Amino acid sequence: MIRSMTAFASETGHADQMSWVLEMRGVNAKGLDIRLRLPERLMPQEQVIRSKLAKAFARGNISATLRLEVEGSASAIQLDEHILESYILSAIRVRTMAKNKGLKLTESTATDYLALRGVMRNDVESTKLPDAEILQSFDAAITGFAAMRASEGAALERVLRQQLAEIAGLTAEAALLAEARKDHVAATLKVNLARVMDNTDGADRDRVAQELALLAVKADVSEEIDRLSAHVAAAEALLESDAPVGRKLDFLMQEFNREANTLCSKSGAPELTRVGLDLKALIDQMREQVQNVE
Repeated sequence: MIRSMTAFASETGHADQMSWVLEMRGVNAKGLDIRLRLPERLMPQEQVIRSKLAKAFARGNISATLRLEVEGSASAIQLDEHILESYILSAIRVRTMAKNKGLKLTESTATDYLALRGVMRNDVESTKLPDAEILQSFDAAITGFAAMRASEGAALERVLRQQLAEIAGLTAEAALLAEARKDHVAATLKVNLARVMDNTDGADRDRVAQELALLAVKADVSEEIDRLSAHVAAAEALLESDAPVGRKLDFLMQEFNREANTLCSKSGAPELTRVGLDLKALIDQMREQVQNVE
């Protein structure tokens, strides 16, 4: 089953006086890149949340944002006098030590103290944080996020299978065109050989024949067609896998493109070149879709 790396999920929750909104977004990436925007008080749970995400997903750029709010409150800023007093006492001790050592410190202002961590608190910071309930919201969001990736992946798989079928059809057409031109290529080589021998005195007929045979081998596209057919079968097998296959599909698309390029360069016939160019365009479209596969 194919899973997309593009998805969105959101969860809301509340416990006691606290409410929250959790949003999770995902886009494609080469590996797994987790970016969390959490309130500072939830930082001790960050590793737990990262582990949950890493266990559920193999690839993608995943960002999760959690916003907290105290219900029925305007989140007014409050002064924490106990923390302020501890800062002031610490500052007095520092000044005393500096004076004893002959050092002069600049005077502190009220603004300096207000900027210190923890001195000013809002209602969210002073309300008990419901860690367990918030983690449950993360579990629910991950479940919804995974479901959307699977749904998007199902749509993506239908597109990929259609594109694979078109590539298989073009490959079969190329095989027919290559087979049809074999007699023409052989006749052309015989004419060229006769022309060369008639206009070259003292040439080694066997040597010339060998060189023309090498040219015939270089013009043969049967190996490229066989490899394209093998790549189609390999891609179809990957689409049947339950494991993340995005990286393998991306590598396979490079191989598809390489064979299509060689087919175009060796075609020697307008119709075969047209098929090769159609293959290149279709492979490029498919590769764009593959970028979103986990």
